[in-house]
Order: sequence, then C-alpha cells, then structure tokens
Amino acid sequence: MTRRISLLVAFALILPGLAVAQTDTTAKRVDKVFAEYDKAESPGCALGVIRDGRLIYERGYGMANLEYGIPITSFSVFRIGSVSKQFAAMAIALLAEQGKISLNDDIRKYFPEMPDYGNTVTIRRLIHHTSGVRDYLTLMRLAGKSNDDFYTDEDVVEMLARQKELNFAPGAEWLYSNAGYFLLAQIVLRATGQTLRKYAEENMFGPLGMKDTHFHDDHTHIVKNRASGYSPRKEGGFRINMTTLGMVGDGGVYTTMRDMLIWDQNFYNNKLGQKGQELIKLVETPGRLNDGKELDYAFGLRVAKYRGLKTVGHGGSFVGFRAATLRFPEKKFSVVALCNLSRTNPSRLAQRVADVYLAGQFVEVVMKAETRPSVGIVGGVAVSQTHTGINWISEWYEGEYYSEELQVTYRIQSVNGGGLFFTHRNAPDGTFLPIGRDRFRVGRLEIEFERDPDKPFEPARGFRLSAGRVRNIRFIKK
Repeated sequence: MTRRISLLVAFALILPGLAVAQTDTTAKRVDKVFAEYDKAESPGCALGVIRDGRLIYERGYGMANLEYGIPITSFSVFRIGSVSKQFAAMAIALLAEQGKISLNDDIRKYFPEMPDYGNTVTIRRLIHHTSGVRDYLTLMRLAGKSNDDFYTDEDVVEMLARQKELNFAPGAEWLYSNAGYFLLAQIVLRATGQTLRKYAEENMFGPLGMKDTHFHDDHTHIVKNRASGYSPRKEGGFRINMTTLGMVGDGGVYTTMRDMLIWDQNFYNNKLGQKGQELIKLVETPGRLNDGKELDYAFGLRVAKYRGLKTVGHGGSFVGFRAATLRFPEKKFSVVALCNLSRTNPSRLAQRVADVYLAGQFVEVVMKAETRPSVGIVGGVAVSQTHTGINWISEWYEGEYYSEELQVTYRIQSVNGGGLFFTHRNAPDGTFLPIGRDRFRVGRLEIEFERDPDKPFEPARGFRLSAGRVRNIRFIKK
C-alpha cells in the first residue's frame, strides 16, 4: 500500500495538476481505459491528448522500468516501432524538395547491387508500399534470425540484393514492407553521406526543438529516461524484450509524448523545408496503384476514417514496445499513446480515448456483420488432418531443401508417421496442413511443392514458400 501511495505522489509531482485532473469526470473515464496498466507491478503507457495545439491531458500509467521502480511520465522515452516511418518519409520528402533526389528515381541509382527485375522500382513505390520488395524482417526470420540476434545494415542490404524476384510487379498491389523504409534510410545515406539519424537531427528534430527524439542506430547509445520494453511471461509476470538491432527507417525512433506534441502541431503550421504547407500536403497524399486506385497510405501515414471522421496516423510494434498516433485534422484533435508492453494495443486505446472526447461529434457508421468461413475450410479447400497413404505422401516431400536467396537449408521429415514437420534449427513449429495438391500450410507459412510435370508421382524437386510479406521464396531439393 505504501508503494502504491508513493507511486501516485510521484506522478503528481512530475505531472503538475494531475491530482486536480483526476477529479474531472472526463479524466476519470480516460484513466479507466488504461486502468489495467496503472499499477506499480506493470509496464504501461504514456498518454497525450491534444486539442487546438494544447496538451489538454497527459498521464503516465504503469512503470517505465520494473527493476528500478521508475514510473512512466510524459518525459519517458519510448521506442515507437513503425510510427517511425513518417519521420523517414519526411526526410525523403525534404531531400526531394532540396533537389538531392527525385521521388521517381529508380532505386538502382542508389543500389546498383540490386537485381534488375525488369520493372522499375522507384523511391515513391517504396514510400507507398507498392514496390513489391520483400520484407526484410520476414526474410531474416525465414533465414533463422530473430529480433534477439544481431545483424547489420550491410547484412540486410546483401539479403535484399540476393532476392531474385519481387512479391509482385511495382505498382500492381499494396503490401506492407519494412524493407522499403529501411532502403529509404539507406538512400539518405547514399545521397547525402549522412546517416538518417544525423540528417533528421539537422533538418527535422533540431529545427522543431524535439530534443528527446532520435533514430536509434547504435544499440550501445545511452538514452536518458528510456523506458524498457517488456512482454508477458506465460507463467505470469514480465520479461525484458529489447533488441540490439540498429536498422532504422522502418522503425528505430525513440521519442517522448511531449516531443510528439511538437511533431503533431507541425502538420498544421509546418516549419520544415522551404515550401510550408505544400510539404505537408505531399506527405499526407495517399499513393495510387497502376490502375489508378487510391490507397489509404501516404508518407508513413495512414489516411483513413474512424466513426465517419477523417484520421491521419500510424501504429508501431517492435520487441516490447507498442505505439500509436491518431489525429483528427478537421477537429484539430489528436491522441498519442506510447507503451512499453507488447500485449497492449495503443491504436485501440487511442480510439477509446477519442470516443471520450469526441462523443457526439462522430458520424456513426453501421458495420455489417463479418461473414467468416467455417473452421473446417482453409483457402477454399476442405481440410482433413488425416490422409490415406500418408507414408507414401511423406516420401514425396521428405528431404533437405536449399534457398540461395536466404542461404539456408530447410529439412522436412515425417515424425512417427504422424505427418510432415520442419526439423531444422529454428524451424517453424507445427504439422503440415494440406490445403490442396502439393500445397500445405504451417502456421503462417504456405508451401507449394514443385515436381517434374512429366513425372507426377516422383518426389518433389523443390518448393516455393510464402509468409505474408514475403512471397515465392524458392527452395531446391539437395
């Protein structure tokens, strides 16, 4: 009880006016949204509510550091995952304004080591996630590397340069790819000689006075007031969930709720570059596909609607951190939620806070009930866990398969006659679930085996693997 009282006193001292704000009905309703994190035994979130350029409510819920008992405040520094993308995209927009690059440049101008895919991949396509470039985090996981492993920018560039195919022709589809924004950071470096961290400090964060914000490209860098990232343990409690990876662009920004207030207000009165609101118009304009279809994705920002009102924002998720910004430009109202617990959903938390403050201003939209396929249907194919002649089928698929693109070998075996499994190091768990002839699903992976068309009853000679943001990685049987 004493520690609980001390924690509340600390909040009150650090955030002047908190004790008064807590008696307000609106504040109480907002605090209720974060109630499960508002304790000394849990990581949590920093919240900022902005209206007409003013911070009308701010709170810290839970702990920035469980080991030292440090509470979260408005000045706690959080990793914000993919919320970082808007900063990388703004850097690219500024470079284009300065004439140092063109958004229509072929990326091979900066990456001659990348293959010629027969279709031009432009910088603009990277920004809008329409490039077809495979997601590097997924590629690294498929190659057996996790967020706890260490690899470098050079390793990522080499991985991307080994990819013989795109997910699709540039501009044909939209598919989120962290590789696109990683490459944007590398373009800044190759076009200016400055790292994205340095360029952003000189051209964005410094001029705006965002003193506690930076691209974290050095995991040994000491960050004052940094919150630690956490994930829940199955047996209860929490574990530290951080990373030593130094990739930026797709993520990597550390910032505070107070600095995000400054960034939020710059969208209404831009102080960056030389073209004022023209720059803001550019970064808030969604991309288009080749067929002219407009997307909801602009420059690291999603332009959408919530309950009938226009919104601009983004979510972020990496290791133990979660973050979200949600701006209602027509109302000059924004919510920022920065969290250090992996199970939080700050995008939904931000919406619930908006529900409190904008009640009565929404244009209600009635959503039709979703129609979901029955559990027994996968990919339009009736699925059965059993299959007549499973041992004979196993012989078709068992063996070792090598991917030149990933530089990794996958081993497939039948275990105790109970179906097919991956058995190599860091292999995905689970039994192969048949979804069609020569097609299987394992968790989020889909595998399609290839065989000689003239010898349909001989063992497979390879397979193609797809995993969400990566499609058609080819493996050849050894």
